[in-house]
Amino acid sequence: MPHTHYTTLISATNLAERLAAAPGSVFVIDCSFDLTDTDAGEKAYTAGHLPGAHYLHLDRDLSGPKTGTNGRHPLPDRVRLVETLESRGLKQGQQVVAYDAQGGMYAARAWWLLRWLGHDSVALLDGGLPAWQAAGQPLTQDAPAQNTGDFKATAPLSVTIDAQAIERNLGTRERVVVDARAPDRYRGENETLDRVGGHIPGALNRFFKDNFTADARFKPAHTLREEFHALLADTPPEHVVLQCGSGVTACVNALAMEIAGMHGAALYAGSWSEWTSDPARPVATGPNP
Repeated sequence: MPHTHYTTLISATNLAERLAAAPGSVFVIDCSFDLTDTDAGEKAYTAGHLPGAHYLHLDRDLSGPKTGTNGRHPLPDRVRLVETLESRGLKQGQQVVAYDAQGGMYAARAWWLLRWLGHDSVALLDGGLPAWQAAGQPLTQDAPAQNTGDFKATAPLSVTIDAQAIERNLGTRERVVVDARAPDRYRGENETLDRVGGHIPGALNRFFKDNFTADARFKPAHTLREEFHALLADTPPEHVVLQCGSGVTACVNALAMEIAGMHGAALYAGSWSEWTSDPARPVATGPNP
């Protein structure tokens, strides 16, 4: 009997059933992380993780080298990311499930990156590690099996856009930019991570946490669709650019739009941290227009 193919979300119950029935059919990634303590996620993984899960570190595995002008979490090199996944045992076409303990903000980056490599069988564990534990499912300290996979990249399923395109868009306004950061940072208040507060002129604000219910699960598709339509009006999804501080939490908005059936939004991966690395680029402050 063929397995269900998950491309956005999978529940803890469905993942547990799949792991019990065919453990080798799922490649599980733990993406737990803490921006203020970059070792914390890996330590938490060592203390207990989902059975068979591999740990991928946001800075080392899910980002590329920083140059000072390409943002805090530049996209990794595609070839290197493929090698990382292949060396952990990922097979071509295998179902991938990513999770974290932080409400999906880092796991969504892994989801987006797998799609960027052309892999559509990738889903987020809805509710993450807390949902897994709330469902009474076990954690382990055992290391995952070490196998080499045959994973290869194909044509990207997710779209990227660069700073030059954002600069051109300041004049053309062909695209609507959506900033996923907290409203106070968007307005230019309480900036602690980047050198300048504020937002890209013309950008709208959709805090990534607004996609979740109180228990850190994603809102239903129809609710997400209504909320994004309220923000974007008649702008088609393929004219939307998603950004945040460093291209990580914007992926939560990307996943939310995918759940809502709104396909084709682009990611400005360098995001605010790249934008403000050039003092000549304009900055706006204040609330959503």
